[in-house]
Amino acid sequence: MAYPPREYLPGTPFGYPPPPERPVQWYDEDAGPMVRPYALTKGRTRPGQPFDLIALVVTDIPDPTGLPVGPEQIAILEICRGNALSVAEIAADLDLPLGVVRVLLGDLLDAEHIRVSRPVPPALLPHEHILQEVIHGLRAL
Repeated sequence: MAYPPREYLPGTPFGYPPPPERPVQWYDEDAGPMVRPYALTKGRTRPGQPFDLIALVVTDIPDPTGLPVGPEQIAILEICRGNALSVAEIAADLDLPLGVVRVLLGDLLDAEHIRVSRPVPPALLPHEHILQEVIHGLRAL
């Protein structure tokens, strides 16, 4: 496949067309500041500790604005103050990717700014036949 020949523009540097008079804006003001997710996590993709989607996060810090954390972590601390939210809810409320939220939560947990209540692993839950026996025993009463 042959490319179309370039047209030489005399009087311009290297024969290319001049730059536009106004810079091209490919997003609008409603989009707000655009930051890539890897910039929020300083390039990290995995948290120090694994976070389950249903793990509950809570904090008791009254004013997180004085802490040496980023604005996204301050937002996490504000929505979790006195209110236990799951990791999935935090990601949805802040409209951030789940992987980014997990890395940010890992940083907050390492700094002891949050408490995490992890769900009970399925191996530690009672077996179904034990629960059936309890139900039959309760019905026999």
